[in-house]
Formats: sequence, C-alpha cells, structure tokens
Amino acid sequence: MSDRRCPQVVVIGSLNMDLVTRAERAPVKGETVLGQGFDMVPGGKGANQAVALAKLNAECTLIGARGDDDFGGQLVKSLDQHGVNTSKIKKVPGVTTGVATIVVAEEDNSIIVVPGANFHCTPEDIEKEEELIRQADVVLIQMEIPVETVCKGIELAAKHGTTVVLNPAPARKLPAEIYSRIDYLTPNITELAILAGEEAELQDKPEPRYEKMMRALADNGVKHVITTLGEEGAAYLAAHGEILTMPAYPVHVIDTTGAGDAFSAALAFSLGLGKPQKEAIEFASKAAALSVTRFGAQAGMPSLAEIENAF
Repeated sequence: MSDRRCPQVVVIGSLNMDLVTRAERAPVKGETVLGQGFDMVPGGKGANQAVALAKLNAECTLIGARGDDDFGGQLVKSLDQHGVNTSKIKKVPGVTTGVATIVVAEEDNSIIVVPGANFHCTPEDIEKEEELIRQADVVLIQMEIPVETVCKGIELAAKHGTTVVLNPAPARKLPAEIYSRIDYLTPNITELAILAGEEAELQDKPEPRYEKMMRALADNGVKHVITTLGEEGAAYLAAHGEILTMPAYPVHVIDTTGAGDAFSAALAFSLGLGKPQKEAIEFASKAAALSVTRFGAQAGMPSLAEIENAF
C-alpha cells in the first residue's frame, strides 16, 4: 500500500442521535440523581468513526441506515458538513433512527443504544457495495449493526485483500470462521473478555489478565489484537508473540464518549497510509487522548494537524 496522505476508507456502521446527560456521578439501581446538563449531539459508532476519518483527510464513505424521521436528516446533514460521503446511507421508511442515551459522570460514561434503523443495514446492502470495498485501502466496522452484516463486510473485504479493522463494540460472539479474516481487532478490556469467552475474568480478577485473552483471539486466527486500556493506554500482540504496551498520553478529561472511536478511526487511517503497527497504534493513541479533552464524540475528533503537533 502506498504511503500517501489520503487513504480510502469504507466505514460500515451505525448512525445514532446521542442524548447526553452529564452528572457528578452515575445513579445506582433505583436511584435518582440531579444532572448537570443535557445535550443532543450526532453519534453512532459508525458515524463517529467516519467523521474522525474525514477530519484526518481520509476519503471516507459510510455504509449504513437511517430512519425517515428528523433525527435521520440531522445526522446525514452533519456527516455531509464534515465531508463524509453519505450516498450509501439508506433511508428506511416507517423506522426510527438509532438513539443512544449516554450518562457522563466521574470522567467515564455508560451508554444504552436503541438500534432502530441500524438493524435494517443488511448483508444485501453490503453486497451492493462490493466494488467500493474492493477499491478501499481499509474497511472499518463496528457492531451496532446486525452480526450477519458485520460478517458480510469482513468477508468481502478479505476476499479482495482490503485491510479489515473491527472495533467489536458492543461485543457479541462471532462465527468461528470469521476471526481469521480480521486483520486488526480493537476491543476494550470488557469486549476482549466477551469475545474470548472469559467474562469471569472481569468479575473475579481486580486486574483482568488481558494477555491470556489476547492470545486466545490470536489463536482463533485474528492477525493483530490491540486492546484499549483507557488511562493505562493500549496493549498489542507483537509479531514475535510478545504482548507490548503503549502508554496513554496524559490529558485533562472532559468527555470519554468517543475515545474508542477516535482510536479505531485513527488506526485505520494510519494503516491506510501503510504505516507499521506500532506507529499506527501510537498515532491512534494520540487521537484518542485528544478526543477526550472536548465534549461530544464527533466534535471532539481531532484533525490531522492537531495529532501531528501534539505531545
């Protein structure tokens, strides 16, 4: 792959309207707390990652689905304004656009997603765009869309030798045969445990053994496993089999909502330029760090110049 400034990236994923409530702390079960603010902002992991890529000057097309409501129109308008190619986003009659309810508290967030039209993004929609996928440098996929659609995107990209980056959020089990077609997998620690079938690690261990779980996924065929660890940075499996870590960059945290999306998008961008894994992870870590210093997932995505001049 050529070392150029404008890789072609196809994002297959979701569009949501984010309903964001900020509070000093998150409520426990059955409790009501007073919030500090409320905002309605464009989101969805697919849209977030597409905007992040557009801000990095990638040629980015988003394949997805929206409802025929006001939210859908607002989301597509926002993507257009950021320079994302929205021509492959279909409108689904009689269906609401996806919505995410987000609580931001104590420098972290919790999210409930109602998929809506996102679950009407079908394998047939992906098959129609096979030529687009063939021409791309990277296909970036998340899991707020049906699993069978995720698998079809991975299969078509692998068929044409297009690099596949899967951000497995929210994590769900995948067919065993699909793992060997994934070039880069970017889970957080919770998603890693679910994919590795090691949910007990999260409950029984104060510090989950991510090394064991990463090796298990590599044994299943994933070529590169990169686990994001929040304020502890990221861990990745090197070519010689050793688990290495990339420290996080110290920043003042405002909103962590889009950090994982910023990481995966920046990783895809750097890989699209032909950069080696370590350099791509370093670039992605900078993007994620900068993204949490501003409010809003899409608004917080940094530009290429900001990342290159940071830290």
